[in-house]
Amino acid sequence: QFAAGEVVERPAAVGKERVENARDAEASRVRVEVRDGGVAWIAVTDDGVGMSAGDAHLCLQRHATSKLAGAADLLQIATFGFRGEALPSIASVSRMRLRTRLRGSDPARPGTEIRLEAGRIVGEGPVGAPEGTRIEVADLFANVPARRKFLKTAQTEWTHIADRMTRFGLAVPGVHFEIQRDERAPLVWPATGDPLARIAAVLSEREAAPLVAVEHEEACGHVQAFVSTPEHTRPNTNGLYLFVNGRPVRDPLVRQAVLDPYRDWLPRGRFPTAVVFLTVAPEQVDVNVHPAKWEVRFAEPRDVHRLIRRAVRAAIAERAWLGAGATPAAGAGAG
Repeated sequence: QFAAGEVVERPAAVGKERVENARDAEASRVRVEVRDGGVAWIAVTDDGVGMSAGDAHLCLQRHATSKLAGAADLLQIATFGFRGEALPSIASVSRMRLRTRLRGSDPARPGTEIRLEAGRIVGEGPVGAPEGTRIEVADLFANVPARRKFLKTAQTEWTHIADRMTRFGLAVPGVHFEIQRDERAPLVWPATGDPLARIAAVLSEREAAPLVAVEHEEACGHVQAFVSTPEHTRPNTNGLYLFVNGRPVRDPLVRQAVLDPYRDWLPRGRFPTAVVFLTVAPEQVDVNVHPAKWEVRFAEPRDVHRLIRRAVRAAIAERAWLGAGATPAAGAGAG
């Protein structure tokens, strides 16, 4: 009954699926390692709940998921991964090594290692391992040349990985992230209880400085947003970081609701920076409508649009530059 299968189109998808699994596994620390843009090698290590030997084998079977007890659970999804396709899909087009150890297991007993090539198990057995899970993926698409030739340069593939990790870093400030690219100094985002501090760490102090914080709640949901003042703009929408129930999205409805309040104040072709967290009841949003889960479908889209628009407008209204003498930017549209 899944509406769309996993799409492993590039190394960034490998990182995305693994970090989603780490979040579902209650990890407090996540380390991502990348070589040659992830085409040669990408590894994700977490300190989450880990798996038993039996579950480690099950997670490599298609449509095997620990996150749904029945079909009805698809109507109120509260986890990030749920289709049970990510790991077998990745394993089928790479060389993979999985190491895991169940949290709270007997310290005298080893963890589990499984090695696969093109989806086939080529080795397995007990192994010393810390609690949590580590998955290494090498030579992505080596056995599927037709797909490998469409990958871009290592720099371009890294850019996609960095974008995904940036969004995850913003989504869970309470999780410590470490991202190692080739031999460069790692990016380190320490865990924090302050979302604005995490924004500054991930996007830079310069990007965080002009952001205005606002919270707004109505019957349909809750919004926590950090939005830039109209004098701080950019030439594209790359500064929009949107989240629905903690899930990074590029949903057109959410995007438009964020941009609408700026129409009277920004020149045409200029856009704000915004980090927006929307929380709605799980049964009020369907996250199973897009292969990569970038878009969602709301039960009450008009209510959600209004909620976000009002939150952003409230942030703008608090600023002194909207007082006496303030005028909309030339060329801006009517509100």
